Amino acid sequence: MNQSIKKILDFPITKIIVGIIVPFSLFVVIQNFVLKPVFYSIIQGKNIADPIIIFISVIVLLVSYYYLFRFYDKRKITELSLKHLPKEMFGGFIFGFLSISLFIFILYLLGYYQAFSITTTHYTARLFTVLLFAGIVEDLFHRGLIVRVIENWLGTHVAIVVAMLVELQHIFNTNSDLFSFFVDLIWGFTMAMMFIYTKRIWLPYFFHIGWNFAQPFYGSNLTGQNDFGTIIQSKFTGPELLTGGAFGIENSIFTPLFLLIIGIVLYYLAKKEGKIVESKLFKNEFKRSLFKS
Repeated sequence: MNQSIKKILDFPITKIIVGIIVPFSLFVVIQNFVLKPVFYSIIQGKNIADPIIIFISVIVLLVSYYYLFRFYDKRKITELSLKHLPKEMFGGFIFGFLSISLFIFILYLLGYYQAFSITTTHYTARLFTVLLFAGIVEDLFHRGLIVRVIENWLGTHVAIVVAMLVELQHIFNTNSDLFSFFVDLIWGFTMAMMFIYTKRIWLPYFFHIGWNFAQPFYGSNLTGQNDFGTIIQSKFTGPELLTGGAFGIENSIFTPLFLLIIGIVLYYLAKKEGKIVESKLFKNEFKRSLFKS
């Protein structure tokens, strides 16, 4: 291969762009030109067909990412390693779900949360699979790709900053405000630390799913949207600083405080266990400047 082309392909930003475009393009093509025509023709009702389509789409996305980087980097795809999957899957989901549950319980004790009834009428398998797909797209590309590549290139600390900035795409969500901006930054930090500590996407992904599922489960809006269904029919009252207002419980003051504690603990553990990566680029530049002087 031409050395100039190889340098371009090996450049970290190129890897990020290729790593997003190739798997996502393959997913779009297969979903729209294969899965939808096939399943819509044999299954009546999108509420049944769509969960199957989304589930297969997730598999397509993961498999295409896996083989792309097996070929591209010629390495083991450790970010998708299944070695600790059961522990990270169940532990992550339960931790995410219980985190929101804790906020709800505090609001209940304060008299700001009332539950009236429980029903699955307003919640479908299709809504849950949408959460599964949205979560895997974000955690695969944000953590498994962007954080991983930036960390190997510029070190852990730059990767954390980039991870926080990437999450600001959520400021365009319905009912976002200045406080949402702050919450997004803290979310990016903590989710990045979950990946940096484990070097796998599964803990942040399943924490993400548990976190997102719990919000409509308790009757809250999810990141400003009220179209994800509910299981517990409830009512939130009290100051928006505590309840999150129209954005949902995710915009409560409890959220950034709790997430920040988790992120700091994980950073401490990562530092203690030697998982913080120093920048090779900055280190080489420092050595060159020493030799020059």
